[in-house]
Amino acid sequence: MVIRRLAVAGASLAVTLAAALLGAAPTVAALPQVAPATHPHPVAAVAAGDAPDIDVAKVQAHLTALNDIATRNGGTRKSSGQGYRDSVAYVKNKLQAAGYTVTEQPCTSGCATGAGPNLIAEWPKGDTGTVYMFGSHLDSVGAGPGINDNGSGSAALLETALTLAQQNPDMAARVRFGWWTDEEQGLNGSDFYVRSLSATERARIKAYYNFDMIASTNGGYFINHLDSTAAQPMKAYWDSLNLQPEENTEGAGRSDDYSFEQAGIPTSGYAMGAGARKTSAQATKWGGTANRAYDSCYHQSCDTTANINGTGLNRSVDGIAYTLWKLAVANSTPANDFSLAVTPGSGGVDPGGSATGTVSTATTKGAAQTVQLAASGAPAGVTVSFSPASVTSGNSSTLTVTTTPTTAPGSYPLTLTGTGTVTHTTTFTLTVKGTGACTGQQLLANGGFENGTAPWTGDTGTIGAHSGRSAHGGSSFAWLGGYGSTATDTLSQTVTVPSGCSKATLTYWLHIDTDETDRTAYDTFRVKVGNTSLTTLSNTDAGNGYTQHTLDLTRYLGQQITLTFTATEDASLQTSFVLDDAALHLG
Repeated sequence: MVIRRLAVAGASLAVTLAAALLGAAPTVAALPQVAPATHPHPVAAVAAGDAPDIDVAKVQAHLTALNDIATRNGGTRKSSGQGYRDSVAYVKNKLQAAGYTVTEQPCTSGCATGAGPNLIAEWPKGDTGTVYMFGSHLDSVGAGPGINDNGSGSAALLETALTLAQQNPDMAARVRFGWWTDEEQGLNGSDFYVRSLSATERARIKAYYNFDMIASTNGGYFINHLDSTAAQPMKAYWDSLNLQPEENTEGAGRSDDYSFEQAGIPTSGYAMGAGARKTSAQATKWGGTANRAYDSCYHQSCDTTANINGTGLNRSVDGIAYTLWKLAVANSTPANDFSLAVTPGSGGVDPGGSATGTVSTATTKGAAQTVQLAASGAPAGVTVSFSPASVTSGNSSTLTVTTTPTTAPGSYPLTLTGTGTVTHTTTFTLTVKGTGACTGQQLLANGGFENGTAPWTGDTGTIGAHSGRSAHGGSSFAWLGGYGSTATDTLSQTVTVPSGCSKATLTYWLHIDTDETDRTAYDTFRVKVGNTSLTTLSNTDAGNGYTQHTLDLTRYLGQQITLTFTATEDASLQTSFVLDDAALHLG
């Protein structure tokens, strides 16, 4: 938690300071430090379907990792230091492995000099028009490792995100997680993120939940905007444990939820208190020591793993999971349900032809319902229709997929979606045949990185005209790696490689420089198609300037492929893999 907000829209610095002082008045509460215990389950009245009991030991393992990162980096994870960047890499690697869409967002205005990026992760399921966002700041103050402030919130969100991916429930809404940079310097990372959103994107975020210091050793149970609609699932969970939570007055305007509030987005969140002191009434209610700070190590070097209240952390992370499941996870036992299938599951046509199939539904639970049919994933020029476009479950519809004479040969997986009170999908694979003359062309878009980041996905913050390295051609390039600590950067692009040609060739220019001094491959650069690795380079291949590399992709003719460049570094001594002018030629 930031001591005070350094810049508040529409308020003078004097007013800001006054608000911080008022927030620190002894009007908040605390909880005694106790050993981690098995979490008491909430009463049945608030059970959120299949909301999981998050394993607090795994949350504490993340805290240990963050503490170790700080220890290796001068005892801090401040936003402008390597400790913060290593923290980003730790969280990011786990999220990517779990299947999240992960983006590093450089803070290009308003942040402290050298501040690392925000980290945004979205679970790729659910209604994209309804987003619930959960966030915490990942940076610490310069004076300490920040394990309660705010490793506790960051680790709790990470384990909640990993549990969501592991359980993989049906989703009614999108869930997006944010780990913010530069909070301790004035909420700057979250402020930049919110300012970067379009009006449409802001409207999609139905609520933002913030978690800042949720394991204070003498802490209390506080909720931001306790009586708001957004807070209700969080309050319901803690009420079920008879915790009698109170309004988080100390934290008002002092953490990243304020950035979202300023944009008109409903907010709430848990906190257990910072430097303010516990009252006698709160000590009577929650235990702990009256007239003592909720966190006596607040913004100090002693904010380590020894400064964590395991029981409070456990209750907080389970409340986070309850809230997420309540808001965004589809009811796992719908009153009415149906199945969706397509027969046949694939079809092959010549360019200009059509493929057909039968989409069948069946009522699997409760009463029959109306099912709306839709399709996605079709390439340019291909149309998909259903006759009829909606059916009552138990009935069928005719699928027609129509191509044009110019449709590129290849294999295209189409996602067919049936939406009623719940949503189900199935896949129809369209194969467009092609044996005609080869049309030579270059398939990769923005291979020279001169036109922003699209359509590249992954760590697109690596793309730009970065100082310290130079482009092979033009002014922009992709700088993968170069951290000197454990980290992974990836860039991917999906393309369709048409058939009809005899050869497909990938070329790219790569400059490798390293601080490694021996001939062991510590840091690597891999090129993959899907899950297949095509080549691996390493720090042992470092040299002066760019070298062009060539790979044969002929085996992928007639297929849709995802091409991925991945740089992986170990714990020390940087290796930079600077990529430019990538191209995929047909011939």
